Amino acid sequence: MVDKKPLLQINGNRRALSMQLTEHRNILFVVDGLLVFVSLLVGLWLGAQRSGWDFSMQLVGQYLPWFAAIALVYFVLASANDAYRLRVAADTAASFLAIGKTVLQIFAVYLLIYALFPPWFLPRHFMGFFTLIAPILLLSWRRVYSSMFVSVFQRTAIVVGAGWAGETIAKTLQEFGSMHFKVVGFVDDDPAKQQLRLHGVPVIGTTSELPGLVEAQGVTDIVMAISRDVPGPVLARVMDCYEHGVQVSTMPELYERFTERVPVEHVGDNWFVVLPLNGNSRNLTFRLVKRVVDVLVALVGLAIFGVMLPALALAIKLDSPGPVFYRQRRVGRGGQIFELVKLRSMVTDAEKDGAARWAEKYDARVTITGRFLRRTRLDEIPQLLNVLRGEMSLIGPRPERPEFMAELQAKIPFYRTRLTVKPGLTGWAQVNYDYGRSVVDALEKLRYDLYYIKHQSVRLDLIIALKTINTILLLKGV
Repeated sequence: MVDKKPLLQINGNRRALSMQLTEHRNILFVVDGLLVFVSLLVGLWLGAQRSGWDFSMQLVGQYLPWFAAIALVYFVLASANDAYRLRVAADTAASFLAIGKTVLQIFAVYLLIYALFPPWFLPRHFMGFFTLIAPILLLSWRRVYSSMFVSVFQRTAIVVGAGWAGETIAKTLQEFGSMHFKVVGFVDDDPAKQQLRLHGVPVIGTTSELPGLVEAQGVTDIVMAISRDVPGPVLARVMDCYEHGVQVSTMPELYERFTERVPVEHVGDNWFVVLPLNGNSRNLTFRLVKRVVDVLVALVGLAIFGVMLPALALAIKLDSPGPVFYRQRRVGRGGQIFELVKLRSMVTDAEKDGAARWAEKYDARVTITGRFLRRTRLDEIPQLLNVLRGEMSLIGPRPERPEFMAELQAKIPFYRTRLTVKPGLTGWAQVNYDYGRSVVDALEKLRYDLYYIKHQSVRLDLIIALKTINTILLLKGV
């Protein structure tokens, strides 16, 4: 019998304490939920005292449904405000902003309900006390998390491959995950790359030295940044490390997890990383729910828009001559061409020579009224007609013009993947990235669009909708 002596000893303490990224999020969810419940309980007790009510288990039992509803709203709004993005959770200042916005938004909704439908069954000061207590408890917890959990449970990684993909993931981890991941070095078999430093990270050896380096550095993770086929000997060494408790991830997988984007240009031969093979777009239940919501929201939105239209039409006409509505050909699901409807925000001869142009940040073709319409996104509301006709959805990648599609498909790999779902009135790229003005912008937006297509769900759609509302209220449109 052959004695298989391991190539590395287990650096037990380090790997035993290292936590998966999903575990970090789960802990944040659980502790946040407990602290929200405690804040509500204390708020109810103080509110009952101020209102002259008897505080008892019976009273608590009566308000448990309210506790559950408020906690659910908290989680939805906190997610929309990025409180569960790991780089936000690990940053006390960023957490303060995210949690502060969330609690204030809950309080604002409560005040609106109280003004319109005074809830006589709630202690008067209940939510006021919750608004004061919750941020203190939640931010104290986040401070503990950032100082203890992140430092104690931080993962250390070696990146296999010091090429373009390796540099990108090292830079990404420094920017998005430095509190959770520390890259100690690269390994690469190219002699020209030995002793180089890339983004401050050294090339510390070749792949033949990988097991020894993993042990010496106390490494918990290996990141594969090789886009071509992995040679057999390299794979064998990686598997030796994996068998002894080292986590192995691919560059696209880790990049996607931290940035919520798909690294289109770095997938190499791993085309399956990009395509939404198991996405909800194929799920009948999800598609039915999405369509019902699309139709209901479109009907309500168009009814409200009908009331606003006379004033908006007058403002457009007084600002510049021309029609109120603007129609433009766009590419929909499966490459089908449809006519998108918008309120006109540019002068009528914006493309008088017939050549399609990318919009610019301070585009001189945009009218004064049009600038307001774009900032508030009111110019997009007529597209609810496209939603009602089934050409678009409320949430999805923005539809592109046919004139730009050929250019983008030729220059950007997998660009047609956007056409596997219906285009949307708003989308993941719209709430995370600025207005697209070039092929470079189109590539960046594609990264976000592919992430949405792969991970689309009711929860993600709700987050996008809330982020869009926030964009409208803060006049962040362009």
